[in-house]
Amino acid sequence: MSYITATTLDDALNALAGGPASIIAGGTDWFPTQGDRAFDGTLIDISRLEELRGVTKTETGWRIGAATTWTDIIRADLPRAFDGLKLAAREVGSVQIQNTGTIAGNLCNASPAADGVPPLLTLDAQVELTSLKGARRLPVAAFLQGVRKTDRAADEILSALYIPDAPSGSQSSFVKLGARKYLVISICMVAVLVTVQNGLVSDIRVAIGAASPVAIRLTGLEDALRGLLAKEAADAVIGDLIHGLAPITDVRATADYRRTAAAEVIRRAITLALEGAA
Repeated sequence: MSYITATTLDDALNALAGGPASIIAGGTDWFPTQGDRAFDGTLIDISRLEELRGVTKTETGWRIGAATTWTDIIRADLPRAFDGLKLAAREVGSVQIQNTGTIAGNLCNASPAADGVPPLLTLDAQVELTSLKGARRLPVAAFLQGVRKTDRAADEILSALYIPDAPSGSQSSFVKLGARKYLVISICMVAVLVTVQNGLVSDIRVAIGAASPVAIRLTGLEDALRGLLAKEAADAVIGDLIHGLAPITDVRATADYRRTAAAEVIRRAITLALEGAA
């Protein structure tokens, strides 16, 4: 195995094109996943690339560099629509992991229980994939294709995320259910972004993770709640409105428990978001 600390994005892309190679920033997902298996390729460290770090405002929204850490996101001056993402950032492992782990690493690891994914889905985030041939963008939902599977080609680096401005007055939340409060993989987790105008839910986005092979938006539930009075939305019978979940049974919970718990976690996340929007 060879190890390269890239000093420019072009350096990283050229090394990646030479393959086989893997990219790390914090490495908090890559090393545990690798385990005891031998790695014969090149390990490319992009953690020192300032062009891939930080949260900046654009004309139409926000750019988050791929190597931006969870601590960077927690500390960033962002609108209330990002509160759900910040809450998720505080749930990613320990403080040490938050200081090192990156938002792109969380996405590229493609775990069904990745804390950052549901908030990014509610924010309509897009990923930017860069290679020596150029850059392309696609929605987070299209980037994540299954358990540990993404649409990233072998010669591409996830270089940034782009998030459009949310509707004015939007508020968000994030609720995670696990066996304990910290340092735990989710049983299920929910992010909600809601906009209330004149007492009515004018826009709502609900995403759930760890209850299907990839985190998903619950568009049927969103359609049912949109246009309701805020109190009606908070009191809705959630279990009758959620579809498309495919929870599994594992060491953390049974599929039946996840399905039942999902309705309660969704209700709590919607209530918290509505309280902030009010």
